[in-house]
Amino acid sequence: MTIPDYQSIMLPLLQLAGDGKEHTKREAVAALAEHFTLTDAERAELLPSGRQGLFDNRVGWARTYLKQAGALQSVRRGVFKITARGQELLAREVAQINNDVLDSYPEFREFRARTRVNEPSPEGGQVRPVIAESVSALTPDEQIRTGYRSLRANLAGELLQRVQNASPLFFENLVVELLVAIGYGGTHEDAASVVGRAGDEGIDGIIKEDRLGLENIYLQAKRWKQSRTVGRPDVQQFAGALQGQRARKGVFIATSSFSRDAIDYAKGLQTTIVLIDGQQLAELMLDYGVGVSVQDTIKLLKVDEDYFEEE
Repeated sequence: MTIPDYQSIMLPLLQLAGDGKEHTKREAVAALAEHFTLTDAERAELLPSGRQGLFDNRVGWARTYLKQAGALQSVRRGVFKITARGQELLAREVAQINNDVLDSYPEFREFRARTRVNEPSPEGGQVRPVIAESVSALTPDEQIRTGYRSLRANLAGELLQRVQNASPLFFENLVVELLVAIGYGGTHEDAASVVGRAGDEGIDGIIKEDRLGLENIYLQAKRWKQSRTVGRPDVQQFAGALQGQRARKGVFIATSSFSRDAIDYAKGLQTTIVLIDGQQLAELMLDYGVGVSVQDTIKLLKVDEDYFEEE
């Protein structure tokens, strides 16, 4: 048989996890390859990049989408298990699990709504249009850029979920890594020596604005689930803590979203408070290479018209 697309893998993958035990991706790939009776040649087929197996890649994306829908959860690196929602989905005895089925869950709709581009399975899967224009209406380079934006949105969602499920200490270190990568705090050692050690009066940490330490920036970090909104009282408490320290600048980082009242309140303050919500946090992690690594590099080339000019 041909290699199944990632949506066709979703139901067998969830059924595999239905025993409630912890499973590794490698284990899942092997079991699913047997389920789909793939040949050795099909198992060995690679993505165009030549760096990963095509079937492995599709299993990975099926797992990602199920996690975004809350049907699977990451236990630790490379290990996942089914959730109560996943068990409920299996109990419905649906004939197939695909993106349309997962759209019934608000977390998945929010995940999908982060991009308004076509949503292809990476390098070879089916395409589910989420905008009116079809892929065939796009030029080849537009298709590449469209696919990149979709992949980036998917990756941002995966990062945010990982951060929300991480420990408080991990989140603390991540905030340090990110701010240092952006250019604050001088060295990582300097930043790490203060973040998380203030611990009182609504302030979670302090970091230098630049390498010279001319001014301090006070931090507040909330590792909250996406369903919990940071409201005006939370920002107001942080603003009061900044006044108590006679501080002029603060950064409030949350893995969830800020309410409109909270945003408007922060804008009206004389003290500068920058609000970074979960989506912005994930985007910054992508921009500055925190928690991600380069899988492949693609160069878009064009004809050099000047090269062919003849005098």
